[in-house]
Amino acid sequence: MSLAQQFSVAGKYLKYYFTAGNRHDVHSPFVFSLIEEVLRDKKQQPAFREIELLRQQLLRSEETIQVTDLGAGSIVSGGNERRVRDITRYAAKQPKFGQLFYRLIQHLQPQYLVELGTSMGLSSSYMAKANPNATVYTIEGCPNIAAKARSNFDSLGISNIEQRIGNFDTVLPELLPQLPRLDWMYVDGNHRKEPTWNYFQEALPFVHNDTVLIFDDIHWTPDMEEVWHRIMQSEQVTYTIDLFFIGLVFFRKDFKVKQHFTLKY
Repeated sequence: MSLAQQFSVAGKYLKYYFTAGNRHDVHSPFVFSLIEEVLRDKKQQPAFREIELLRQQLLRSEETIQVTDLGAGSIVSGGNERRVRDITRYAAKQPKFGQLFYRLIQHLQPQYLVELGTSMGLSSSYMAKANPNATVYTIEGCPNIAAKARSNFDSLGISNIEQRIGNFDTVLPELLPQLPRLDWMYVDGNHRKEPTWNYFQEALPFVHNDTVLIFDDIHWTPDMEEVWHRIMQSEQVTYTIDLFFIGLVFFRKDFKVKQHFTLKY
């Protein structure tokens, strides 16, 4: 990310911070319960400590990995050989978002979850730990990164993650029809307008009333903001929640009128 991009994102965040609403601005019972029981829940869970200890180990690691492709949005430099600690620092989502996913999964209880972009597997681990009876299908383009993620899952004793390795554009359309249903999809990779729109379109035939789609870095570039607004306007979408760094998309039919919320987190 260039210095100009960083300043642009910082300016957008300041605007978001000072204009975002809170629970007093929400009239949807469903969204209000999300705010009270998920966004405002600050309790620490034993799983958080396990995963964050692993993160600290990865951030200290001297190990290097031959990387096939980190996808659009990577700011890790240095050719095809990358340090594990750099991938962890720049590609992994902040702890508070992994912990948000954990709480959201405990609240919504999805059973079949898809993640586009495994990286070191920290977000995958939060999702899997939140509901050991669910199955998390995570897709990673680089075989060596996927192998490192698998060793991380094993170190945490996680057995409910199924990995898929390959290009999102080919793996996702193969995977979705194989699932009993699509309860959750987290898109954290290839942060460009058209691929993001295509992943959304590919998911639409499989969504149901309780599905949630989560898009990463929705304000990262003007193109990502544009595709986020296209998603918001989609006919099947009934609720969206903008948390600045991620956007949540719902298809619930309890309200007939679209509702879009920008909330502080």
